[in-house]
Amino acid sequence: EGALLARLLGDLGIEAAGVPIAGSTRINVTLVEPDGTLTKVNAAGPELSPAEAEDVLEAVRVRSAAADWIACCGSLPRGLPPRWYAELVERSHRAGARIALDTSGAALTAALAGGPDVIKPNAQELAEAVGRPLATVGDALKAAEELRERGARSVLASLGADGQLLAEASGAYFATAPVAAVRSNVGAGDASLAGFLAAGGRGPEALASAVAHGAAAVQLAGSLMPTPADLDLPSVVTTSDVPL
Repeated sequence: EGALLARLLGDLGIEAAGVPIAGSTRINVTLVEPDGTLTKVNAAGPELSPAEAEDVLEAVRVRSAAADWIACCGSLPRGLPPRWYAELVERSHRAGARIALDTSGAALTAALAGGPDVIKPNAQELAEAVGRPLATVGDALKAAEELRERGARSVLASLGADGQLLAEASGAYFATAPVAAVRSNVGAGDASLAGFLAAGGRGPEALASAVAHGAAAVQLAGSLMPTPADLDLPSVVTTSDVPL
């Protein structure tokens, strides 16, 4: 499966640097029903040996020197300790790259000690990270600031239909965009993070780009990623007056 994935990426013009492992690349299936109901069937994935885990860390470190950003996305493979992402963050920082982390649970909270440049939790993941329910945007802002105090340099939080929140050293910002019809939210978070990083990864302009990419993604079928032609950046409303 790894060779197939590399070939598919190559067909899209994306250079892939694989790290060989003994196990197979996992396959995830998302079922989208006509009424919009979404069911995800995610495989457990391979278990990495200590040597394989070190190979991945070293491969990322080597490529960090030429990278503006390293995006670490998804749950940890079996066999890796919760602090593995923190180690990756620290090594990449030493090589001069910035780290965007999109994970959850123990992997997220353990990685905070490494000082990721941006983390991208959704509302549920943000609530889990601080150990309490979040009923309002104001609650989400307080939670985001807590995670910044624990090590994250900035927090880009997706609050679903309510919008997206950015908490960083320069302040807090909130943005929304109209969505005509939700067709599929598969990959919307990935599209949002990509939009944020492509726009520089900081400030209200990057937040607006994140929201525009996310809004475009949910209006596309399946797991299609938005192109620049799909974006409606002028429709995004961004404010530093975060609703509490």
